[in-house]
Amino acid sequence: MSKTTRATQALAQAGIAFTLRPYDYDPGSERVGLQAAEALGEDPRRVLKTLMVEVDGKPGCVVIPSDQELSMKRVAAAFGGKSAQMMKPPVAERLTGFVVGGISPFGQKKRVPTAIEASAMTHATVLINGGQRGLLLELTPNDAATLTGAAAVPLVA
Repeated sequence: MSKTTRATQALAQAGIAFTLRPYDYDPGSERVGLQAAEALGEDPRRVLKTLMVEVDGKPGCVVIPSDQELSMKRVAAAFGGKSAQMMKPPVAERLTGFVVGGISPFGQKKRVPTAIEASAMTHATVLINGGQRGLLLELTPNDAATLTGAAAVPLVA
C-alpha cells in the first residue's frame, strides 16, 4: 500500500497535520466505513465516509459519519437544490480519480462543492479516507472543512 496519494499530497501541500491510519480493507464488506471503524477500534461516529452525489444534475461531495444514513432532502438543501441522488460509481470514479471504497474529499481530480455533517465537527479529530482502500487519515474536522471548502450542515436522516 502506498502511503502517498493525491489526498495526502493535498493535505501536505496545504500544511495540514494528519496521521496515516492504515487498516485491513475487506472487499466483501457492504459498509466500508463501519468495517474500517471496527478494524481500527474507533467510534464509527468519528470515522467519516465520503459520498459523491448529484444535486439537480450537478456533482457534489458529502462527508458523514460511517454509522449514519444520508438524507437526500438535506443534501439538496445543503447545496441549494431541489433534488439529490447518489452518483453512480463509475461517474464518481471518473470525476474524483479514486476508486469506490477509496474516495477521499481531498485531492479529487475535479474540485466540487462539499458539505460535512455538522455533528462531525464536535470531535477533536476524525478519520477520513486517504485516497485508497485501506487507508484513513486522522485530522481535525476544522482542517478537513477548511481544505475542502465544506459547509458544516445537517446531512443525515
